[in-house]
Amino acid sequence: MSKLSVGYSPQFKRDVKQLFKKYRQIQRDVNAFIEQLKQGETPGDQIPGAGYPVYKVRLKSSDLSKGKRGGYRLIYYLKTAERIILITIYAKSEQADISPDEIRRIIEDLSS
Repeated sequence: MSKLSVGYSPQFKRDVKQLFKKYRQIQRDVNAFIEQLKQGETPGDQIPGAGYPVYKVRLKSSDLSKGKRGGYRLIYYLKTAERIILITIYAKSEQADISPDEIRRIIEDLSS
């Protein structure tokens, strides 16, 4: 089995840094999700209209007692069978859904 690598967009890094101020357990929550990806799982729902194989997954926040529904939304991109890029993450309580256009812009910024 090939080794899966997980990368981070600059947007994702900024988002985690910002969320960390309020949600101190975010790195543990994200790391648990990355382990799921490394097991070969592709959880979440594919986002239509993004033009790329992009998925949105609900993540539980260890800092909140609301379960997945009130936790984070993490968007990731299946770049290749061996490479996944974490695009963005946001707290559901602080942001509405992200548009396919915004996702496409973040992905296109990666390759420039």
